[in-house]
Amino acid sequence: MCSIMGYSGKDVPAKDFNGGFMRTKSRGPDATKTITLKNGVLGFHRLAIMGLNAEGMQPFELDGNYVVCNGELYGFRKIKEELEAEGFKFKSESDCEIILPLYRKYGNGMFEKLDAEFAMIIYDGKTGTFTAARDPIGIRPLFYGYDVRGNIVFASEAKNLVGIADKIIPFPPGYYYAGGKFVCYRDISKTSSVIKDGLETVFTNIREKLIAGIRKRLDADAPLGFLLSGGLDSSLVCAVAAKILDKPLKTFSIGMDTDAIDLKYAREVAEYLHTDHHEVIISKKDVLDSLETVIAALGTYDITTIRASIGMYLVCKAIHEQTDVRVVLTGEISDELFGYKYTDFAPDAGAFQKEAEKRIREIHMYDVLRADRCISVNSLEARVPFGDLDFVEYVMNLDPEIKLNKYGKGKYLLRRAFDGAWLPEDILMREKAAFSDAVGHSMVDDLKEFAESVYTDSDFEKKRSRYFHAKPFTKESLLYRELFEKYYPGQSGMVTDFWMPNKTWKGCNVDDPSARVLSNYGDSGK
Repeated sequence: MCSIMGYSGKDVPAKDFNGGFMRTKSRGPDATKTITLKNGVLGFHRLAIMGLNAEGMQPFELDGNYVVCNGELYGFRKIKEELEAEGFKFKSESDCEIILPLYRKYGNGMFEKLDAEFAMIIYDGKTGTFTAARDPIGIRPLFYGYDVRGNIVFASEAKNLVGIADKIIPFPPGYYYAGGKFVCYRDISKTSSVIKDGLETVFTNIREKLIAGIRKRLDADAPLGFLLSGGLDSSLVCAVAAKILDKPLKTFSIGMDTDAIDLKYAREVAEYLHTDHHEVIISKKDVLDSLETVIAALGTYDITTIRASIGMYLVCKAIHEQTDVRVVLTGEISDELFGYKYTDFAPDAGAFQKEAEKRIREIHMYDVLRADRCISVNSLEARVPFGDLDFVEYVMNLDPEIKLNKYGKGKYLLRRAFDGAWLPEDILMREKAAFSDAVGHSMVDDLKEFAESVYTDSDFEKKRSRYFHAKPFTKESLLYRELFEKYYPGQSGMVTDFWMPNKTWKGCNVDDPSARVLSNYGDSGK
């Protein structure tokens, strides 16, 4: 994944910088480099994925400008050839080496031209100032804050800034910072115009654009692996990748030792696709033992994020410890685009679209955060094909009337787009089950039971009253909040609120984020 940090200002305290920066060494265990500049410090922890030799180490330098980037720039080879034809010379095979030549050509206009997931910090040698930017979805993490002298500090994770900045703030996706201002260069949650394609055209475009997004993300110099839950989204990623690569994939699934739901479906997909499949079986003890570690890694108190992260963290831990895989493809972001179980209750198309916009705008605080931290803390890199910018833009701009569940089956457009021999029919039509539930209903039940054992009713009421923002409303949420405060004191504002169904909709005013509490859960838990 890599980790980056940039601290503006003269005479930056080395102890503060190094102390904060080393907290994310696991993101980039291969090499570390920091450089002191006239007006600041840049740091880079490297996880070598593209261009594995030493020449790919950052920061890169050109014309006295420096850059550190945690990212994947898709299609960089063609851009590199064009830049070479213009006289630029390169020393590595790293995709990120093209950034400074593009910066010379386009300045801050380059960000909107990138087909990429990235967080980057540029030091301009002429002005002695920092520019920072983040991809439009926020797949790659970036945070900022100000030290006691008012100097701005950027870093990959919030934990880098604890003790340096009073207030730690997520860098807004689709923005760049320059000259003391934040500028939006692309708001992908907003529709530019409504696409009125017929259904058959929609199916074709969804299929072809997702295939293109997956194809891009198979380009890596380090070994690839695939998280396979047996649900629709991860199964489609595997099915397409298997056809493109025409060789056995390495797939990984996880489940509880008592009541795993996903394992049997993942096994069915693996057999259908002839993958080299691995299962990770976990117990109640594994879940409870990992809870604090997971919350410390995540930097959130959100219930559904933490529940879903435990399984993802443990499967990625096994991948790191037991295999040579360093790049992992996942199925995140499909639900935000095509709908959750609760979006079946959307009162009309406009409400569905507004909810999708909200979810895409905030996803960097929830599912994307989960995937990044669980994978990166285990020194792996995440690739998220459903987050392909062209794919997201197309689906977000589709007429919301056809995205409503009027077909008796959620995610109808996505399912129909891959009719045929891509997957077994029962997998293609399998009902949505949240990852935290599908690992095994007992996992969430174990967490709730543990929280009940920690607090009496009077303890709960007393301790929850300390919090005003995102006030805990169950003993489980209080447990998570207290562990969060242990590592990120006073920083709850990094997350807007709890991820929950839209309580203003009929049928969605529930007190738990799990789809299990919804009336349309149906076959999701089978």
